[in-house]
Amino acid sequence: MPPKKLRAKVGGDVKFEAAGQTGLNYFVNLGNLKPHESVLDVGCGVGRMAIPLTRYLSNQGEYYGFDVRRELVQWCQNNVTPRFPNFHFELSDIYNGTYNPASTCQPNSYVFPYSDQKFDFIFLMSVFTHMRPDDVDHYFSEIVRVIKPGGRTLISYYILNEESKALMNQGLATFDFKYSVESCFTIDEAFPENAIAYNEKSVLDLYEKYGFDLCGPIRYGSWAGRKNVITSQDLIIAVKR
Repeated sequence: MPPKKLRAKVGGDVKFEAAGQTGLNYFVNLGNLKPHESVLDVGCGVGRMAIPLTRYLSNQGEYYGFDVRRELVQWCQNNVTPRFPNFHFELSDIYNGTYNPASTCQPNSYVFPYSDQKFDFIFLMSVFTHMRPDDVDHYFSEIVRVIKPGGRTLISYYILNEESKALMNQGLATFDFKYSVESCFTIDEAFPENAIAYNEKSVLDLYEKYGFDLCGPIRYGSWAGRKNVITSQDLIIAVKR
């Protein structure tokens, strides 16, 4: 397990193990991940999802992850890869207003360091919730490049629709996305990347644009104040045509 100070940087120390196991359950039960498949973790942090995957992926399976935070990636490189050589971690020096403000490399020009059609399964947990529209669009263009035909994606969002907006107006939501920035919405006008939400139609339009079909309905999360749901953020599982 990573030290407490690093676990605290990815959603809190107490929730680290539970969130990892919950994520693995999503990958297997919703994303149909198989032990022999190749996996890409965009925004791998300090291995919150990678660590439970070491107990699931076989020697034939492969895991790749990248993140913008050097100390988190280095911990994974030094502590996970030596035990599991099929787990690979990459530092990506990409600008993010919250997590890597010193970088000059913009997300809308970053090329994922992987070959075409390499992965069976790609997931982004709480990544697009911190990214602006042009950057999200570009990441989609890279995802569709590196995923195999028939490959699946599992991505979390804050999605705005009539229900979530009504719950926000009632003061029941964890976040109040009241500031409009470009074509998205944020809780913090000065630092938009702290938390970003998108209208549902704009999200679905991206999947259509890049040739993905949704696997089942959107799994809406509890962030807006919904009850009896399985996740905090909203989840979309899709397959590349």
